Amino acid sequence: MSGRQKALLGLLAVLLVALFVVAVAAGRGDRGDPAARHGLVDRLAALGGERAAVDPATVDADCFEEPGRLVFSGTCVLRVADPGGLRTLVLRSAAPFTVVAPAPGDADLTIRDEVEPAADGTGAVAKIAVDQATEVGLVCPGLGGCTVVVATS
Repeated sequence: MSGRQKALLGLLAVLLVALFVVAVAAGRGDRGDPAARHGLVDRLAALGGERAAVDPATVDADCFEEPGRLVFSGTCVLRVADPGGLRTLVLRSAAPFTVVAPAPGDADLTIRDEVEPAADGTGAVAKIAVDQATEVGLVCPGLGGCTVVVATS
């Protein structure tokens, strides 16, 4: 290695150490919130836009007790009308349930997800990507009944 290369390598090492010192000095003493989104992440989300939810009025099922509220034991099949673009079908319940849905687009794939209530007591939430008219299966585990709501968020 020539003397010039050694000098450039030494300069690079000094620059890296200086950047590290500046980063540590500029840091905050708190631990932060890992769930918080700041700066670049927010700008990227705004650029791409949040995906709109499926309108509950465009969802039909034989197990509707009232519009947007499904009550069933065993299984229930939801029929989602063509949303006209990529949308998110949001399903909420206080109890666990299973969702079986086709993947969006031309993928020849079926997604199965066992949804459990969150530890903080907010309930079970399933978010399914829908880009065309489709059927989504719901399964209620055990012998009891399930109540699932088609939500907008």
